Amino acid sequence: MSNASSITEFLLLAFADTRELQLLHFWLFLGIYLAALLGNGLIITTVACDHNLHTPMYSFLLNLSLLDLASISTTVPKAMANSLWDTRAISYSACAAQVFLFVFFMSAEFSLLTIMSYDRYVAICKPLHYGTLVGSRACVHMAAGAWGSGFLYAVLHTANTFSIPLCQGNALDQFFCEIAQILKLSCSDAYLREVGLIVVSLLVAFGCFVFIVVSYVQIFRAVLRIPSEQGQHKAFSMCLPHLAVVSLFLSTAMVAYLKPPFISSLSLDVVVAVLYSVVPPAVNPLIYSFRNKELKDAVLKLMTGCFSKAVNCPFLDAYHS
Repeated sequence: MSNASSITEFLLLAFADTRELQLLHFWLFLGIYLAALLGNGLIITTVACDHNLHTPMYSFLLNLSLLDLASISTTVPKAMANSLWDTRAISYSACAAQVFLFVFFMSAEFSLLTIMSYDRYVAICKPLHYGTLVGSRACVHMAAGAWGSGFLYAVLHTANTFSIPLCQGNALDQFFCEIAQILKLSCSDAYLREVGLIVVSLLVAFGCFVFIVVSYVQIFRAVLRIPSEQGQHKAFSMCLPHLAVVSLFLSTAMVAYLKPPFISSLSLDVVVAVLYSVVPPAVNPLIYSFRNKELKDAVLKLMTGCFSKAVNCPFLDAYHS
């Protein structure tokens, strides 16, 4: 019998036993990670540098990109390193840090997506009151509330999870430290406190989900009353990217945490974990830039400006001469 105080490291799940498949996994995750870095980095840089995008909607988008970048950086680099160096070990403190950061960023992201639905609701249903309801100060307060709520959830879940005695070894059936997998190592009935906290969290998340649904029902009702087709297209282009991101986030998270136990398997759990922890941060920048002409133009302007500065750089001129 062992408990948390005697465990110095955990063993994460290996994606493959053969060296070729381990390297394939490394390169696959590296490609996804670089795509997430590039996409979210471009959005962060563009919104920060372009004064035309200094609006509440794009400020929330900047925060979303920061959270996406942080969440994927919490899990993927360690999984890549394990595949590259053919190891499974992660220290106890690193596992606790990974749990804390992952819960922090994912909880904050869901809170931010809820706030963004309110922003879209006010912009379309109450445009005359937008400046007062979602002003610069309110925008800062709401973004800070999203980050603060994520931090609070992370502290509660991490402290509760790692205070539970662990009696079933130290091998986790996942490629990162996931609370559900750590609870499987707990002693009988010792995990009920964390389960209770998870239930409370799910109730809060369900409340946020209902708020998002109600907001979009009101939004679509208002959009369909717009007389001009151009006005409807503009309104939909503002809302559909956010709705697509919310749908991707919620659908993958629901499959991960609400699927029936009888359809659970090791391979399915890993695939679902990849879908909700790795895919959204890489795909979200594409979703937001696909229909947003203003953002695409700003990104193109930024890249063109950077290229022009590089071409006209005195150092390059001296080099070529």
